[in-house]
Amino acid sequence: MSVIPSPDNVYPLPDIARTVQLRPLVKNPQIVVGEYTYYDDPLHATEFEQRNVLYNFGREKLVIGRYCALAEGVRFIMSGANHRMDGVSTFPFTIFGGLWGERALDIELGAPTRGDTVVGNDVWIGYQALIMPGVRIGNGAIIAAGSVVVSDVPAYGIVGGNPAQVLRRRYSDSDVELLEEIAWWDWPVEKITEHLRVIMAGTPAELAALA
Repeated sequence: MSVIPSPDNVYPLPDIARTVQLRPLVKNPQIVVGEYTYYDDPLHATEFEQRNVLYNFGREKLVIGRYCALAEGVRFIMSGANHRMDGVSTFPFTIFGGLWGERALDIELGAPTRGDTVVGNDVWIGYQALIMPGVRIGNGAIIAAGSVVVSDVPAYGIVGGNPAQVLRRRYSDSDVELLEEIAWWDWPVEKITEHLRVIMAGTPAELAALA
């Protein structure tokens, strides 16, 4: 008998090693991932922490919501990649340690930060998209393949390009507000399973009738 898929299986499809659920895979406490969010990569799926979250040296976190789909090569640049720009030089002398570290560590530690990088729920991020530090991506957004996302993305927005620009909204403002209120991704998985066809192919109004 068929059962509801478990969020605890690294490999949701036992015979396909290229698709992994990130929540049971990721161990770094600075990377927080919601249930059922997956990453697809034919060669390096299990190396997401090392290959796809880069320069994760600071206190900032990467937070990804539930039911997100991440295509091969999606990368998150974290704030550890930033260099100070308020002085004459942008060179990070302190990473060499020694007397340079002793004399200037406080300057490096005082560098400004854009805070955590946050991806909402039900977000689809396309092939080789690059997400820059401190960006916030709203629920239901779509990031086109190859995009370089340098600023926040509205809920249910579709963005693309370098730098990524809003191409269009998936729904009207009123429908977006309704979908945010429904927040189907917070429903118990049994309820999601029961109404799966409406979630996948219905309208906001039809989903609201079930909420």
